[in-house]
Amino acid sequence: MSKNTIFTGAATAIITPMNEKGVDYEAFGKLLDWQIEEGIDALVIAGTTGEGSTLSDEEHREVLKYAVDRIAGRVPVIAGTGSNDTAYAIDLTKFACDIGADAMLVVTPYYNKATQKGLIAMYNAIADASTKPLILYNVPSRTGVNIEPATYVELAKHENIQAIKEANSNISKIVETFALLDGALDVYSGNDDQVIPILSMGGKGVISVWSNPCPKIVSRMCHAWFEGNHEEAVRIQCEYLPLVNALFSEVNPIPVKAAMAAMGFAEETIRLPLTPMDEAKKAVLLDIMRGHGLL
Repeated sequence: MSKNTIFTGAATAIITPMNEKGVDYEAFGKLLDWQIEEGIDALVIAGTTGEGSTLSDEEHREVLKYAVDRIAGRVPVIAGTGSNDTAYAIDLTKFACDIGADAMLVVTPYYNKATQKGLIAMYNAIADASTKPLILYNVPSRTGVNIEPATYVELAKHENIQAIKEANSNISKIVETFALLDGALDVYSGNDDQVIPILSMGGKGVISVWSNPCPKIVSRMCHAWFEGNHEEAVRIQCEYLPLVNALFSEVNPIPVKAAMAAMGFAEETIRLPLTPMDEAKKAVLLDIMRGHGLL
């Protein structure tokens, strides 16, 4: 099987709208449609930003199925199917393949962590069970484990392991990863403040929180870079840095849920142990959003 790029540009790690009854599917459908109308390149469902870790198993499957059906092939659907329980990640991955997701986003195991040997065994086991490509999600600030560049080289040997969402924040390690991989895996930025640096090394785009309120802008930034308009791409990255910083002024997805609620896309409902945004920090976020014409 040849490895094909899953998407190029910006994929939104979409929020999961909720209310006191559970998932708000009416709001979710409208949000998915709007993202596509605004020109987003792909959508990630039930990832970190989508509160996948606090969806029940039934909800998680329903959210994935709803999104696949609603999106209906308009853009690639990437299903968040990672877990610190490998057997569960395999089961969820098989389900997502069966319902028609285009790819899986599989986070490193959190809390129980893993050695590099364990990461290789886990990802190969999930990839063996999958009929669709995997994007490996490296976010050590949340999981306590980092995928080392040499480990990526080993994992790239599996035909179903296609790409990386890299959020380790260490640009030196990311450069080492590009050097060792030599194109064997696609790399997506997992940090909204590092998109252009990663594109400059040959990255394929970003899996973004920022593109929840700004899908058109984030996609435009990426495609400006690919089209050789580097000055415009850098301008967008820099101009929107205060908004990106505000969207991460508390633990994601607390601020982005507040942002999307302010834009009328969802209630600010968020599940414990996360709580609604601090009012002072929210005031700063909303002020920046007004400055960009988002409110």
